[in-house]
Amino acid sequence: MALISVKTILTSLCLFHITLAYFFYTNPNAISDQALVYVLGEAMGMPQTTAFANPSAVSSLLGVSLLLTGLSDLLTLSLPEEVWLIHYWGAQAPLRIIVFASLSLFAYFSTPTAGRSGANRLSHPLTPPSSAFIPGAAVSGSDGLRNRVFFTFAFLEFLSWFWVWVTLKEESATFLSRKKRRGSSSGGEVLR
Repeated sequence: MALISVKTILTSLCLFHITLAYFFYTNPNAISDQALVYVLGEAMGMPQTTAFANPSAVSSLLGVSLLLTGLSDLLTLSLPEEVWLIHYWGAQAPLRIIVFASLSLFAYFSTPTAGRSGANRLSHPLTPPSSAFIPGAAVSGSDGLRNRVFFTFAFLEFLSWFWVWVTLKEESATFLSRKKRRGSSSGGEVLR
């Protein structure tokens, strides 16, 4: 049996999303100034971003999106246990692991387009790209995803959903064996 139940982990994750939504809507600089964002960003060689210095249309949209995600995920926990434990989160957790692992790897391995001139090429493909910005250079849309805030969010989401998935597998096996025992003790058939 897990130390913390999957329902507690999911509720905490939903409340984390709602809290992030509040800060992205009101004061996004509070998120970019967090110690965890700084430490992970420095360790992984991620550049700082000034996009979260003041509330903007993008941070407000991000806040509303996180609020809707948190509320809808919280609402699924009010469904019957078999529905959310076996069917809904059994499919959602692996999908979210893949998405957030891909996003964090993309943020780490993508090279900013501003630093792709001949002198600024990387010496090794696994070396983190430099955070040098060349004024007037072409900037692609993926450059906005290569920063400390985005990497930290994607990496923490990946770790959280992996924890959910491992705990979910254990609890769903326990739930199914308990259901099977109840079905066999009452003499009825177990529906699959």
